Amino acid sequence: MFTIYVYVQDTLADWELGYVTSELNSGRFFKKDAQHVSLKTVSASKAPIRTMGGLTVAPDCQIDDIVVAETSVLLLPGANPWSDPKNDAILHKAGEFLSAGATVGAICGATAALAGCGLLDNRPHTSNGPGFLEMFAHDYKGQSFYIDQPSVADHNLITAGSTGGLLWAKQIIERLGVFQADTLEAWYAYFSAGKPEYFYALMQTLPSSNFAP
Repeated sequence: MFTIYVYVQDTLADWELGYVTSELNSGRFFKKDAQHVSLKTVSASKAPIRTMGGLTVAPDCQIDDIVVAETSVLLLPGANPWSDPKNDAILHKAGEFLSAGATVGAICGATAALAGCGLLDNRPHTSNGPGFLEMFAHDYKGQSFYIDQPSVADHNLITAGSTGGLLWAKQIIERLGVFQADTLEAWYAYFSAGKPEYFYALMQTLPSSNFAP
């Protein structure tokens, strides 16, 4: 079973998580033998947070409750307060994940936080554009590993800029192997282009049991 930990804090950027959390939590396009997924929101405390879109989220657990294993995934979405020292604990946990071979996905401002603690210095990664990480992470030394793409997957580290949420979701799903390859390609094509032929192609890749009446 995969356990997906989604780090939440005030001003969380709702849209960056939409594709990946909805698919991993619902399992609606999973292949027949996919591993079960448990999705949990995690924060520095159990106090509710308010997202940038005005939604209130009550965290399921706290940072100390996170179990680091190869089947664990840590998702770090963008938010305004990433430079706050209160986030040091989750950044330390992200380092533990990467060292253990567990998956870390970071998008937008969270990439700057990873850059600031040296986790992007020696691995291919991306962010909101060339120069962004230098603006917010003065100790960043990973310029030679920066790739100017919406989302970049380097084994168990998947980073993205604020507009790369769809490709980021695709790469995370691919990493977990819960979709058939043809399902994932049709899913990505449909949500990228919105053409009906991709939707029908997506439906044709699914086990009939997924949509049985």
